[in-house]
Amino acid sequence: MRLLVVEDDPDLNRQLVEALKEAGYAVDTATDGEDGHFLGDTEPYDAVVLDIGLPKMDGLTVLETWRGDGRTMPVLLLTARDRWSDKVAGIDAGADDYVAKPFHIEEVLARLRALLRRAAGHASNELVCGEVRLDTRTSRVTCKGSLIKLTSHEYRLLAYMMHHTGRIVSRTELTEHLYDQDFDRDSNTIEVFIGRLRKKLDTDVIETVRGLGYRLNDPDAPGSDSETARGESA
Repeated sequence: MRLLVVEDDPDLNRQLVEALKEAGYAVDTATDGEDGHFLGDTEPYDAVVLDIGLPKMDGLTVLETWRGDGRTMPVLLLTARDRWSDKVAGIDAGADDYVAKPFHIEEVLARLRALLRRAAGHASNELVCGEVRLDTRTSRVTCKGSLIKLTSHEYRLLAYMMHHTGRIVSRTELTEHLYDQDFDRDSNTIEVFIGRLRKKLDTDVIETVRGLGYRLNDPDAPGSDSETARGESA
């Protein structure tokens, strides 16, 4: 999952980026509204952390412009604690949630997890696909009850696909959502990571769709082959 942090305070910006990367996200950053607006308008982020009080272009203007241009990624707004009017204006401008300063980083992480879950239609922090379980709070992955050790890139790939279970995702889409802007991207490495995941998970949930990409199939989902087979045998 790839996030954007737009915050002009250098210390807070750094703290947010470090915490988000440690939590397993790819993170891009901007320190003013103009750069933040450009990145959010040209890159496919899964969510954005956006401060209201930004130089060059304030956060509300950035947000309103994104929404006016049809950008629908979840946005978590950072507001001043004593400015309730900013919170109302932010929600009206299209923010999905807000956190008042000063805040604990853990609260930002929890609210982002919630936004990402809702955007993908999930109600729980634990994502389940057949025998594979991924806990977004702890970054813990298990398969058939056994803990699976993944590299950061393998985890990002699996997390993105589990947020979009049942949908075909191309190698280009995966590349755009797995790596930050400064990473030397090569879509061919996605095939390598897919191969490693299949070997580590030791379960047939990742399908290659020739010419299109990959799909994570939940055998317990309505309409799946295994679900159909169970219905026919009943």
